[in-house]
Amino acid sequence: MRETIWFLIVGGMFVGMGIASSLFKRLPLTGAMLYLVAGFALGPGGAGLIALDIVRDASLVRLSSEVALLASLFAIGLRLRAPILASLWAVPLRLGFLAMLVTVPLLALFGVWGLGLALGPACVLAAMLAPTDPVLAHDVQVRDANDLDVVRFSLSGEGGLNDGIAQPFLLIALAYCAGTAPHARAVPIIGTLLETVWGLVGAIGIGALLGFATTHVVTWLRTRHGQALGLEGFFALGLIELAYGTAQLLHTFGFLAVFAAGVAMRGVEHRATGERSPQDAIGSIDSSDVAATAADPDKAHAYMAERVLGFTIELERIAEMAMMMMVGNLLSTLPTPLFTWSSAALIVVLFCVVRPLAVELSLLGSRAGPAERRMMSWFGIRGIGTVYYLAYALENGTAGQFTPLVPYALAVVTASVFVHGMSATPLMKRYRRARAAAQH
Repeated sequence: MRETIWFLIVGGMFVGMGIASSLFKRLPLTGAMLYLVAGFALGPGGAGLIALDIVRDASLVRLSSEVALLASLFAIGLRLRAPILASLWAVPLRLGFLAMLVTVPLLALFGVWGLGLALGPACVLAAMLAPTDPVLAHDVQVRDANDLDVVRFSLSGEGGLNDGIAQPFLLIALAYCAGTAPHARAVPIIGTLLETVWGLVGAIGIGALLGFATTHVVTWLRTRHGQALGLEGFFALGLIELAYGTAQLLHTFGFLAVFAAGVAMRGVEHRATGERSPQDAIGSIDSSDVAATAADPDKAHAYMAERVLGFTIELERIAEMAMMMMVGNLLSTLPTPLFTWSSAALIVVLFCVVRPLAVELSLLGSRAGPAERRMMSWFGIRGIGTVYYLAYALENGTAGQFTPLVPYALAVVTASVFVHGMSATPLMKRYRRARAAAQH
């Protein structure tokens, strides 16, 4: 009977969200909010069907959030259709790298002075809260591969970059807590910096190379030999896993490699298609002979990229539902209150002080105007990346060392789901109207 109930619940969620998805575009609601509430309702205070514990089940939470991030990072990379050397990339690169350098120290300082944490745990908390979320920000992401709006492009690119860039900050903080971090000696500091540089550069190189090579091989087989047709989902999953596995094996940052693989795949398509949109390049498809489109030299790159993107977006939505229900269930089993004066102060400082300051400092002299900077300052959405790094820290820390950080991290994620989720639709509508008025 228990399994039957689960089939009914999961099936009802899938069908319900499929029907209601268009409604969310008109209301200040998101699927993530409903998933969170549903996960909470399945916990001990509701149906009592599942009771996850963030400490006991840290490995499961870490693995689940890892899979969700991989799907989302690849999908985001595949959406960003701009030449690598285009000036449009300057803003997301600034947000991904420079804003992180501002965010982590400021959050660590607040953790010490505002929350009363020791320096090590404060740095761990700062590192897990620093990355913005690539999964939950549907309304502020690029809508398709033709969307080159600076706000959506920048927030999407930032979410793709900083989940990987946050990793070295967390690893250094964990090493400090374990008593092995470099202090004042030059050699360990230089060694740590070299490892970080290799982790970043190596990951981008590995992902870009695999995305470029595999995309060329598949399209060559299709256009020259009529082979490797269909099963774009298998190809997408294979490229994601290859990029992540190779990056991890070579001690680089796997999340960054997966994002780079998606960007490289889209780059191959863009060079082959030119300034035409992928949809224009594909044109009409004969439903009785889809393989002809997939093997057409003028259409193959665009067709494969769009089919892979469609698959990964569906995968991303499923991962979002699973992870938000998991987070909701974790909230139902917390032994301490979620929202306290301390967690409220952290949320306000992060959303209203640290994020705006990081955006303004990182974008000094950039092409982003005041209205665009205000939008990017507000939509520093926190979510699955924070959950992943929280579970990772709990897995790799000593018993109870980072347990006090759990309510802080989950409070920030919950607040972001609701506050940013409710404000995304009206603010983005107003932003689009302002942009349209300025263009006329």
